Order: sequence, then structure tokens, then C-alpha cells
Amino acid sequence: MARDLPMSDSDLQGAGGTAPSRPVIGITMGEPTGIGAEVIVKALADPAIRKLGRFVIYGLNELMSYAADLAEIEVFWWRLQHDTPRAEYDLTHDVVVLDYDEYSMLGASMARPTRQGGAASLRFLDDAIAAAMRGKQGDVNTGGIDALVTAPICKESWKMTGCRFPGHTELLQHRTKSKRSVMMFASPKLHVALATVHLPLMDIRNKLTIGSVFDPIDLGHQAMRQLGYDKPRIAVCGLNPHASENGQFGDEEARIITPAVEMAKADGIDVTGPLPADTLFHYALAGKYDLVVAMYHDQGLIPVKMLAFDEAVNMTLGLPIIRTSVDHGTAFDIVGKNKADVGSMKAAIRLAVRMAKG
Repeated sequence: MARDLPMSDSDLQGAGGTAPSRPVIGITMGEPTGIGAEVIVKALADPAIRKLGRFVIYGLNELMSYAADLAEIEVFWWRLQHDTPRAEYDLTHDVVVLDYDEYSMLGASMARPTRQGGAASLRFLDDAIAAAMRGKQGDVNTGGIDALVTAPICKESWKMTGCRFPGHTELLQHRTKSKRSVMMFASPKLHVALATVHLPLMDIRNKLTIGSVFDPIDLGHQAMRQLGYDKPRIAVCGLNPHASENGQFGDEEARIITPAVEMAKADGIDVTGPLPADTLFHYALAGKYDLVVAMYHDQGLIPVKMLAFDEAVNMTLGLPIIRTSVDHGTAFDIVGKNKADVGSMKAAIRLAVRMAKG
């Protein structure tokens, strides 16, 4: 079992101490009946990851302990009840789990969408967003965090609660009152930003606008500069086969995508397109482009997950806070089997730390 957080600073220093220069990273467990607890435990069990920052986990201590037991990992964190006043100031240990034990899931049927799981993951996220907004004001000593990392949620569980947001990106934009938000994926092999996110395929044609194409070019350009690319080269996918081949297979390229590209060029961004998506990713992988802007979810995510399934990180651009995430789902089929790959969670933590320091 995790130890309850000790009261004195001397106790904390005796348990390993802290380094004030390290950023405070909040991690939400996501869907409790998914693999969130497992990938968090395995990632933070790595001493090299723990040295990068201090960590606050929003989730269920019993699921963390269960995952640690399955993986034969000794408990390395301190537990603190999430609604105690100490949760606003007593987060100075290397790893603290804010325990929401009122959402206990071990007695429930595991590895499936549930209303209880949806309510829990929403509560973890809302509290973490509030902490990230406090951290934005510099209040990391009063329960604030410098960056947010999210484990996967179950959209069906959210829907069971009556939540109207289809995913993290939309909820984060609403909660932070951001005018724009863009989903971007970063990996050692490929960077991709999306013009649309969680939409039925048949709705994309009616939702795609000049603004929705311009935003991932503009925000993606800013993000790539933050990641160390002084002059990022951006390429934009067409929507239709062969980028419509001069209007033979649709007019979205001429009517929507090209004007967005021209707007970005006028702002001094190195961008080209629209280009046929079936060849564009090949050239990006070969090093011709630093960032690809895809028009819809699967157009961008299929190559990312094929090339870097265990290394890619989901970033939300346009927010006043830093948010990274794993690029995989809840993996209900392997819950409780100690089979979850931890690569994406480690990559998400590393990127969050890097951006927080930057």
C-alpha cells in the first residue's frame, strides 16, 4: 500500500527530498477501467523519468497499487486524499497520488465502459485543469502544476455521464476558454497536426473551413519552433484523392485549403499545399517536411501510429496550459494482464517536462 503523506518537511527530505527547479507534472489516470494506472506506474517506476520532475497523480490509489503488484513494482509514491486541505499545499514529495477513493473501481466489473468510470475520469481531468491554471499563475506551491499529462479516457464512458464533449481536446478548449485548439502528434519520425478531430467522416466536408485549416498551420508552426525547429517546413494534405487533381474530384482544395495556405504564407510561414496525402507522408518521413497538416483524424493518425505507435505523443495546441498525452486508447483487452507498453506515456512525460522548462 502507498504511504500517507508525512506531515513534516524533514520526513519528506528523508524520503528522497525534492529539487525546486524540477517542474511539477500532473498526470490524470483517465478511464479507471483501462490501462491508465498501469502505464503511469510503469513509467514513473523508471528512476530516470522520476528525476525529470515532481509528479502529482489524479486517480485511484488502489488501482495504482494493484498495477504495481501485477508488475512486481514496489510502491514508490505517497498517497493524499484529494479533498483534504493539504492537497492545496503539501505536494512536495517526488510522487504524490491524489486519491479519489469515492470512485473505487476494484469492486466493479473491469475493462469496459461505465458511467462511474466516465464520472471519475472527468473529475480527475477537471481538477487537474484547475491545478494547471493555478500553475500558469505561478502558484505551484498552492496545488498548482506546470504541465498536464493525460492517460486515455473512454469516450463512451463520458457519454454515459451526459458529457457533451467527445474527447480531451474539446473539453480542454472549453474549460480553459481558449479561442482555438489543435490536436498535434509528435514523434521521432513524424509530426502531424489535424484540421478536424472527432467528427464522423461524412460530416467533415461540412465542417472544414479556411479557419480550421489555417489554425493547425499557424499553431503547428509555433509548436514546432518550441520544439527546436527554427524554420519549420510545413506541408498540407488535400482532402480528396490526388488533392482533387485540379478540381476533378472535389472543390475543397481550391475553395478552402488553398486560401488557408496562402494566409499562412502571408504571415511568413514556410508552408506548401494542398498535396496528395498518399505521397505526402512518404516525403515527410524522408525529411522534406517537418510537419504535416492532415484534414481529418484517420488521414493523420494512421501513418503516425503505423510508424511510431509506442513513441508518439498527443499535444493540444492553442491552450494557455501545457498538455501532452499518450496516443493510444484504454486497451480494455489487456487490462489486468501486465502487458501495456509504457513507451508513449514516457514520451508524453518527457515532452511535458521539456515544454515546462522551455
